[in-house]
This record gives sequence, structure tokens and C-alpha cells, in this order.
Amino acid sequence: MYETTYHRASSVDEAAAMFAKGSESKYLAGGHTLIPVMKQRLASPSDVIDLGKIKELIGIEASGDTLTIKAATTHYDVANSGLAQKAIPALAYLASLIGDPAVRHRGTIGGSIANNDPAADYPGAVVALGATVHTNKRKIAGDDFFTGMFETALEPSEIITAVSFPPADKAAYAKFPNPASRYAIVGVFVAKTSSGVRVAVTGAGPCVFRVPEMEQALAKSFTADAITDIKVPASNLNSDIHASSEYRAHLINVMAGRAVAACG
Repeated sequence: MYETTYHRASSVDEAAAMFAKGSESKYLAGGHTLIPVMKQRLASPSDVIDLGKIKELIGIEASGDTLTIKAATTHYDVANSGLAQKAIPALAYLASLIGDPAVRHRGTIGGSIANNDPAADYPGAVVALGATVHTNKRKIAGDDFFTGMFETALEPSEIITAVSFPPADKAAYAKFPNPASRYAIVGVFVAKTSSGVRVAVTGAGPCVFRVPEMEQALAKSFTADAITDIKVPASNLNSDIHASSEYRAHLINVMAGRAVAACG
């Protein structure tokens, strides 16, 4: 690893101030992305600012119909939260599928969506549920947050503070995981809300995306049969040693059907 200066921030404001002082600073959440790329010498930040112990960034709250998960809350805590299990069971279930126990005890929701790995799980929930991403500077709609592979609407110095999820009448997540990493080869999150049906796909393409044809069909008939014949073109999907683009296109249809069936 290259030489770097490690800082442990005690507040969001302090973290932002530390970031501004560095010549090439990086924020550290769970560390599952930044630490490996530093070890491989693919990143050499001048300063690493650890957000993991900032109390204002940890916790889960329910206010009215909204479930708010603070950014440094771990996947384990989301999966085992009584509030999350009651408000949006599909979201807690999604968190329980991330990686392995070691990953779930360290990884955070804020770190996951800030990195926007194309195979991450949370982006599917953020988009399908129409969540709002809160930062130390503004609020960003879930539909506008993810902009491309490993790219988001975040400014370099911006810190995610929380993600708020509105309620869903029905919601479910179905995932075909890589057997080793548990990353999503394809994951589909389906949600039926007061504003309509949303279907978000992760793992299949360079970035999370919605499937309007499925949403329209499910709005008319919320059954797995309604989307059986809807195929997503393979031309813009990922193809690698784990799965071809054609196989991922097939899995989208299968996982979407399973998610709808799981909604009950």
C-alpha cells in the first residue's frame, strides 16, 4: 500500500473538514472496496477519513410511513432490525443476502450505494422503492442517484448521511448470487406502491435499471404470469466469466417472476 494518513472523524462536519484539507482524500465506510484497491495499488489517497464511528450516521428510525437507515448502519443491523422487518420486510431480507457474515458485520448501506458496484444489492431497493438519498448537502432521488458503473450523483466531498424508504404495499427481492462472493449475478427488486409498480434490476448491467415493460404489465395484473413473455434485450447487459449477457437476460425474467410470486 502507498503511504496515507488515516483519520477517524467524530462528526460529519469534522469529516468534511478533514476531507477538504487533504490533497486527494477518500472517505472510508465499511472498507470492502477502498482497502482492497489500495492494497492492489489502484488507489493512493493522501488521506483516508473513517466515517464508521460517527454516531449520527448509525441507526434505523421509523417516522410515520418512512423508514430511514443512516449511512454507517451495517448490513447485519438492517437485516436484523425489527423496524426494517416490520416496515419493509423485503429490504431486511435483501440485507441478509449480502456477502457472508464478515461482510454483513462491516459493510454499510452508505458505502454500498456510494460505490455503486454494478453487482451490489442495495441499488435495486433504492430504485424500486423510490428511496431518497440524504447527504450533508442535499437530498437526491433514488432514480437520479446512480449514474453509471461505479458512478453516482455524489460530488467528491459529499457524504451520504441516510437513505429514507417510503412504504410499499408489496415488495420482494429475488437474487441469483455468485456462489463464491454472493454478489448478484442478477437481482430483481419488485415493489408495488401507492405511486405504481417499479421493477429494478441489479447485477445484470453496468448500473441498476428499471424495466418499464414489466412495470406496465404488473400494473394491469400483479402476477408472475403477466411478465412471463417479457424479455430484456441482452445487447446492453454484462457478459463475463460468471454469466453471458444472454444468460443474464434470461435470469432477469426468472428472478422478476420469483420476486412477484414472493410478494404474495
